[in-house]
Amino acid sequence: MTTTFDPSRLDWSKGDGLLPAIVQHWLTGEVLMLGYMNAEALATTQATGQVTFFSRSKQRLWTKGESSGHVLALKSLRVDCDGDTLLALAEPQGPTCHTGTSSCFGDDVRPALGFLAQLDALVAQRHAERPEGSYTTRLFEGGIRRMAQKVGEEGVETALAAVAQDDEALLGEAADLVYHLTVALRARGLGLADVAAVLAQRHAVQRSS
Repeated sequence: MTTTFDPSRLDWSKGDGLLPAIVQHWLTGEVLMLGYMNAEALATTQATGQVTFFSRSKQRLWTKGESSGHVLALKSLRVDCDGDTLLALAEPQGPTCHTGTSSCFGDDVRPALGFLAQLDALVAQRHAERPEGSYTTRLFEGGIRRMAQKVGEEGVETALAAVAQDDEALLGEAADLVYHLTVALRARGLGLADVAAVLAQRHAVQRSS
C-alpha cells in the first residue's frame, strides 16, 4: 500500500472533520463507491489495509465488508489538489454494493477498456491455480511454444479477417488474438500492463521529439 500525499495537506475543516473518499478499482478504473473518512477512519484504513469509513448513519467507524466479507483491500491513497477529497485505489473482495453489483453505481460504469485488466487478472489467476478443465490451464500446460503457435495462428486469422471479412468476424478474431497474447505474456511473467507501459513510454518519447 502506498500513500501519495502529505497528511498535513488534508483540510478537515471544510466537512466538519469528514473528507469524502472515492473508491476506485485499482486495475479496471471502475468507480466502486463513495464514503466519508474522519482522521481515525483514515488511520485505520492505512493501518489495516482495508478501506474504513466513518458511517454518518451509525456514527462510528465502519469497515466496508465487515458483515459480508466483501472488503476493499487498499492498494494506494491519494488526495486531490485542494486537500479535501481522498481517492482510494482498492481491490474488491466480492461485489462492493449491498445489492450485489460490482459498484454502488451499478454494473455498467466500468471504463470500456477496463475489462482488459480484468482479463489479465483472470489469466494470472488461472496461471497460479491451474483449475482442471480450463482451456487456459491447458494452454499453460502445453508450454510456451504451443502458446506462441496460437498467437501466430490468431494473428494470421485477424489479418485475413481485416482484409476479407466483416466487422463482426474481425472483432471475433481480434478478441481471440488478445486473449492468446495475454496468456503467452503471463507464461513469461508479464501482463498487459507491461505492454501498456511500453506503449506509454514510446508515446512520451514521440511527443518530446
